[in-house]
Amino acid sequence: MTEILVLYYSRHGNIAEMANLVARGVATINECTATVRTVPPISTTVESIDTDIPEDGPLYVEHDDLSRCDGLLLGSPTRFGNMAAPLKYFLDTTSDLWVSGSMIGKPAGVFTSSATLHGGQESTLLSMMLPLLHHGMLIVGLPYSEPALNQTKTGGTPYGPSHVCGPDNDIPVSEEEKALCMALGKRVASISHSLKSK
Repeated sequence: MTEILVLYYSRHGNIAEMANLVARGVATINECTATVRTVPPISTTVESIDTDIPEDGPLYVEHDDLSRCDGLLLGSPTRFGNMAAPLKYFLDTTSDLWVSGSMIGKPAGVFTSSATLHGGQESTLLSMMLPLLHHGMLIVGLPYSEPALNQTKTGGTPYGPSHVCGPDNDIPVSEEEKALCMALGKRVASISHSLKSK
């Protein structure tokens, strides 16, 4: 089986929904499976009083998840045109994977969500690509042969799927946004499987 890691941070649930759609896209490719993981929020207290791992909710990612996967899909909300701090914080801890070269040659794609249409989606997607390029990963985007990329009136970019959730996080993921999430999952899985099969 070709294993694709879907790694995300979500504060209001939009990126979590997109992560599940991306994972559904992965599942459309024979002999491919998606493992969905998240990163913990960053604590603003000096001393931690909460347990490190919550009793329920999505599982936290570990470095082994990254080294074991055959492809990666990375999702984050937009924070001033950049990825959210919890995801950046986790990626900053992956020097051991960089030194070992365990991510080199693996396909990767990115996805995001913002409150407004011009809320920095493309720069966020590009910022998420930078550490992946340093790891030697192969960046996968969305071609304009995807019909939803030409039809969308909300989110969607060639750099990766995006969603416009509105200032109150109450705009649902559109049909075009859903299609693009699934398309990216399918593309990363297909390319990963082809590379693994060689």
